[in-house]
Amino acid sequence: MQDDGVRVISRAATLLRLVAAQGPGGCTTSEIARLAHIARPTVHRLLTALHEEGFLDRERQSGRWSIGPEMFLLGRESSEHYRAITRGQELVTSIARRSGECTFLSARRADETVCLLREEGSFPLRSHVMHDGVRLPLAVASAGMAILAQLPDREVREYLDSVDLVPQWGAMYSRDKVETRIAETRAQGYAVIPGLVAPGCWAIAAAVFNARREPMWSLSITAVEARTGDGRLERLGQSLLDEAHHLSQTLAGMASRAPATPMPLS
Repeated sequence: MQDDGVRVISRAATLLRLVAAQGPGGCTTSEIARLAHIARPTVHRLLTALHEEGFLDRERQSGRWSIGPEMFLLGRESSEHYRAITRGQELVTSIARRSGECTFLSARRADETVCLLREEGSFPLRSHVMHDGVRLPLAVASAGMAILAQLPDREVREYLDSVDLVPQWGAMYSRDKVETRIAETRAQGYAVIPGLVAPGCWAIAAAVFNARREPMWSLSITAVEARTGDGRLERLGQSLLDEAHHLSQTLAGMASRAPATPMPLS
């Protein structure tokens, strides 16, 4: 059970995310309390404390809350740490253009992944499962599976001991099924989730590593099942693996100055 201090921090983080999600128009205390399922007086105290620290602004007349200047400053300071976003944007756009499929860059956040970037493909039947800000457990989508499979065995066991995905995600997310997908991902180098998160939508992902060889991000593609036959699934997976390897080298400062030759994704 969380102690009081941890609980307060957790609630404050939840409120910050909810306020940010409402966009530039902001939101009222009552709206945030309803979204957070926390009593309004508690929400007001937390929002006021965040305002005093500069993490939130409040419009004097309407009383609506919005993101404050300290959040901008923190974001600027963290930009180098998350340079995968800026380095990955061009790559995600390139993969989407060449493959015709929706392409994503996701990052690990503890036992979840969060989608950082999404680029639409040209193919008219598109998947809308993932979009910026979506958080999913590591073992659920291809983005998380690609990362999970690259973790040491001990960390994988600890993760599987701590979660029960079946109640929300169904029998295909039992521990033995997840362990099978981990083994398959390790064998082929990239993860494949065949229509489990959304029927008819297949997802493929490869892990991206930091300079310490830790899997911290992933590149992924979603495609309708009809576009994964005749060996195309394997070609997409291998291409993502190659692109993810190059991005890992770039982030670690080891990439050569010569630009990488784009892999065919047709």
